[in-house]
Amino acid sequence: MSNGKSSFWWSPKGLAALGLIGAVSYFLLVEHRQHVFAFLPFLIILLCPLMHIFMHGGHGGHGGHGGRAQGGADTPESMSGASDAERAAYQRGLAAGKRQTDHHQH
Repeated sequence: MSNGKSSFWWSPKGLAALGLIGAVSYFLLVEHRQHVFAFLPFLIILLCPLMHIFMHGGHGGHGGHGGRAQGGADTPESMSGASDAERAAYQRGLAAGKRQTDHHQH
């Protein structure tokens, strides 16, 4: 069921990055525990915008937020600035969502 695209984390560079992250984390926690714990509240607050930036990469940004229909959902008519590929992707997602909803209702 593989789509042919392997994960970066299992490539040699990804494994090296994981090893480096692990080593740095170990030495930060063992050698500099007091410094890390002093800055922990700030690190948690910093994590919020970082998660927002990096976790929004998969859905194409915030381009469609302006044109909402009265029902609260984007419609093909409200996507006036969208390209044909974006409209087609919207239609595929809408159809997949309907199939998933129908599947869960039965």
